[in-house]
Amino acid sequence: MWTVFTNIGDAAVTLPVAAVCACWIALFDVKLACRWIAMLAAGVAIVGASKIFYAGWGISFPASDFRVISGHAMLSTSVWMVALALQLRWWRLPAFLGIAAGLVIGALTGVSRLMDLSHSVPEVISGWILGAIVALLFLRKALSVEFERPRPAWSAASFLCVCVLAYGHQAPLQRLIETRSPQIHSHAHSIMALAGRVKYRIQSYEGILAR
Repeated sequence: MWTVFTNIGDAAVTLPVAAVCACWIALFDVKLACRWIAMLAAGVAIVGASKIFYAGWGISFPASDFRVISGHAMLSTSVWMVALALQLRWWRLPAFLGIAAGLVIGALTGVSRLMDLSHSVPEVISGWILGAIVALLFLRKALSVEFERPRPAWSAASFLCVCVLAYGHQAPLQRLIETRSPQIHSHAHSIMALAGRVKYRIQSYEGILAR
């Protein structure tokens, strides 16, 4: 059972669903579609940063049992909240039902990550909250837009098709972060050293001018 929620929260499923969602939104409002992409990208970036800091620098909070933000929980919550809320809106049904369903799906995805020992409770909760914030900030604007002649049957079919094709696959993002973070760490040292040298030269030059 829990594997199902892990799969539907994986980036291999949620990112294609988010892309399809953006395409349907773009048919009515391109700026709104870009807003959705930007907000989801911001959420992904925050999760990615927490994982890079942990994998590259070992930054964590052992006292709180917190290492990284759960990407599954964040993506599952944000993407399914938006997809379901808009889908119901296009069917002329209450959008809050989709929001509630998305929150539940995100929470169950988080529980699935606890069950397979991938994350701790604080990591799952932080991912769930971040996903909810991303979705709610977007939906605050999206639900006030009037979509002209939406095609809910076609959009529902496209979502279903993407889910069927992507279900069971795993995005290699975690492995990529784990393998690349040490390299980022080593380059960060070089960049900081270069910045230090540049700063020293500037200060030396300013000292010469002051004389």
